[in-house]
Parts: sequence; C-alpha cells; structure tokens
Amino acid sequence: MTFVEKLRAAERQNGSLLCVGLDPDPAKFPAHLRGDASRIYDFCAAIVDATADLVIAFKPQIAYFAAHRAEAQLEQLMAHMRRTAPQVPVILDAKRGDIGSTAEQYAIEAFERYGADAVTLSPFMGFDSVQPYLKYHGKGAFLLCRTSNPGGDDFQAQRLSSVPGAPLLYEHIARLAQGPWNLNGQLGLVVGATYPTEIERVRAVAPTLPLLIPGVGAQGGDALATVKAGWRAAQGQTVAPIVVNSSRAVLYASADADFAQAARREASQTRDLLQAAQA
Repeated sequence: MTFVEKLRAAERQNGSLLCVGLDPDPAKFPAHLRGDASRIYDFCAAIVDATADLVIAFKPQIAYFAAHRAEAQLEQLMAHMRRTAPQVPVILDAKRGDIGSTAEQYAIEAFERYGADAVTLSPFMGFDSVQPYLKYHGKGAFLLCRTSNPGGDDFQAQRLSSVPGAPLLYEHIARLAQGPWNLNGQLGLVVGATYPTEIERVRAVAPTLPLLIPGVGAQGGDALATVKAGWRAAQGQTVAPIVVNSSRAVLYASADADFAQAARREASQTRDLLQAAQA
C-alpha cells in the first residue's frame, strides 16, 4: 500500500478523520509518570493502544522526543505502532527543510530509521528540499502551506506579484504540490484548522491532495468548519482525504492513572464530531 492508500483504508476501517498527535511532555504526564522522561514510550504506547481503532493516523512530533534524548524511545514506539496497529499510518512531524545530501539524510532518518509512512516538510527552499523524499515510492510528504500560527501571515499570506495571477504564497505552494512537484502522487499539504476559509481555498487549488490539519482541540480550531472546508466525497467515496490532528486535548485528558481511558473518551468524542460533520 502507498501512504495515500493506507490513509484511505484507515479512514474506512475506523470511520475516522482524527489524527492523534504524540507530543509527549513529561511535565504534563499523569502523576505516577510526571517528570520522568524515561517513561515517554510507556505514556505514548498507552495512548496508541487506547485509540488505535479510533484514528486515521498517528503523528509523533520528533522534537518532543529529541529534547529529552528519547530518540531510542521513538524508535521503540514506531516499532510498537507497526506491530500493534499496522493499519494506521504514522506521520513523522519533523518539518525538515534542507537540501541536497542533508535532505537525503533526513529522508533516511524518517523512512529508514523510524519507518514512518509520511513526514512533514518545509518547502521554502524550493523543490530541492522535497525531491529526496520522493525517491521513497509509496511514502508521503506533507508540505507546510497555511499553518495555524498567527505568524504564518508574515510570509504565507503575502502576494507574489512575480507569479501569473499574483497568488498568495500559500496558494502558490498548493498549486506546485498539486501539479509539477507531485511526481508520484506522494504530496499533501499542512493547513491549520484555525483558518477554515484558507482551508477551502487550498482545497479549491489542490482538489485531490490529502490535507493534514492541526489546530482542533487545544488550539481552538472548529471541527465542523474544518470538515466542511476540506473534506470532499463523491458517490460515497472520499475524493480528498483530510487528517485532522488533535494532540494535547487527547494526551492530557486526565492527569490521573486513568489517562489512557480518558484519552480514548476524548478521541472517541472528537472522531464522532468529525464524522457527524461529514453528513
């Protein structure tokens, strides 16, 4: 299966558009684990086991592991997800953006060391920063396009007078990803849930690409508006998948020993909310 095929299969099997982001912060762990970075794997594996039948994807954020010298625990977690939830694709949230041999090494890290199904990338150094990842046929790459942070306006919302039609920068990225950069059908886009109007614009420019949409939950993105803006179906089949990420709201649904059960309840409620918005 390619990444996109795996994504579609997980959506059908689990009836879900929800992605659970794995951003482990030991300072926020439940009381019996709090402050202990050596328990990152234990915490994340419990979340995975509790939610694997409710999600379209998992998205570990590499910085939360690297900051605590927990890369070995990330490798362990990736292996655990492949073993216990092989039907759920895993997106490594790394936002790499370099070129040449350095980008090739980052691609090895994502796809060979960690075994991710897809990775997030910054495209602002051009196609050179994307191409090395496309050599891994069947793997996916989500390009930062219209991010959920307010500072995204500094660049992404600027108009490119030198490009025909003078698109905004994020529109131009979407056009490139839908068109000439998408050599093997591997690309998707990152668009923040805090900007539903922009999600709709990106969907118009890139009608078939999967969208990774962070910002639902703790960041305040509206689930209903997100689905209406980005998800498209025809004849009962998804045309353009969306992957709606929630991290903190699920991970830290409880500060007690029942954290995994609480995470499952929160994930189930969010999944059902997203599913209802598809009607």
